[in-house]
Amino acid sequence: MVRAARRRGPPFPGNARPDIEGREERSARPPRARAAGQAGFTLIELMVVLVILGLLAGLVGPRLFGRVDASKVQTAETQIKMFRGALQAYRLDVGRYPSTSEGLAALIRAPAESTEFWNGPYLEDEVPPDPWNTPYLYEHPADNLQGFALYSLGADSERGGEGVDAEVGYLPVE
Repeated sequence: MVRAARRRGPPFPGNARPDIEGREERSARPPRARAAGQAGFTLIELMVVLVILGLLAGLVGPRLFGRVDASKVQTAETQIKMFRGALQAYRLDVGRYPSTSEGLAALIRAPAESTEFWNGPYLEDEVPPDPWNTPYLYEHPADNLQGFALYSLGADSERGGEGVDAEVGYLPVE
């Protein structure tokens, strides 16, 4: 039996090709998924992309993480202003600020000697720690314009410091 030359044209599904009499001829080779000009990414191309992404992360990452500290300072300032408003509402109801021993807990639960005029709670939730996970410091009386001291010690949790390590809030005058 003489076979005719194969037709050129679009490929047929799988690796089956019809011969002259319409029967399918199977080749021993598996089908190719793509033509030679349509290959995927090479390992070198992927490595180049990963190196570029690494460089971008190295340049942009530190700038973004540097802003995290500044946002913690802003969060502490905002929370202290919220506490100040609650303390002023407490003072309007009770007639005085909570003592140092009563602390900010007096904004949540009525102190023993102030229950008659206490109209709280003055905060919706418990008093949160500062953004550096240490408690806010409260003192009354204090020699400053507010009449009380309410502050955070900053990132280093120690008195003094500069930048993010400085105290945030209404500090006592020393």
